[in-house]
Amino acid sequence: MAFGRKKNAPSGEERIPSDYYKLHTDAVNDLIHATAENTPEYSKEELNRYRSKQRIRLSDAAKALLLKFWFDGACCFFFFWGIGFYVNGTLDQMFILGLGLGIVNDLLVNNMLRFMAKTRHANDPFMMFPEKKYISLFQNILYFFLVLFLVFWVYNIVNLVLNQLMHTPDGVHFGVEPVFFGLITLAMDMLLIKMKRTMQRIVADARQTAAQKR
Repeated sequence: MAFGRKKNAPSGEERIPSDYYKLHTDAVNDLIHATAENTPEYSKEELNRYRSKQRIRLSDAAKALLLKFWFDGACCFFFFWGIGFYVNGTLDQMFILGLGLGIVNDLLVNNMLRFMAKTRHANDPFMMFPEKKYISLFQNILYFFLVLFLVFWVYNIVNLVLNQLMHTPDGVHFGVEPVFFGLITLAMDMLLIKMKRTMQRIVADARQTAAQKR
């Protein structure tokens, strides 16, 4: 008794093993010779069809801001709270914190923003130095020293106002902790980025106007 039947190939069709390994040479050639100039452009709707669906939908801007806020707060936790037990001077603590903010934002945050971008340069508005260069590390370190200076001015102003209201000349009612530090740092960072991009648009518009008048 036979348990199976041998299926005969249709008459006139013979297959050899190499047939199963044939490649679509046209597609392979297109992939090998693909460049930025000959790559077709696809709409955001077409690209979204192939992205994984998420239960909690956040806009790209919300994701970028949440990422920056989380890492700013983490820097406060590790570099200010953690090292603060071993470093007593306020200036030394601020130096370490500013150095940590610059390194983390350049090596981690900005690279993650570039990776998360659905299209090239989509997350540039969330970075002071969007182009990845060797010098960007030093630029971000110096930049976040400025951001940190503004952040601590905010803390000083808030404590000054609270001391005036509570009649406590030397009190510290608004201390440094990760959550509010992350929010204030994010606000100062985005404010400076907005100012830079506004100035760039003003200069570009002025140059365009001058070129049209020639």
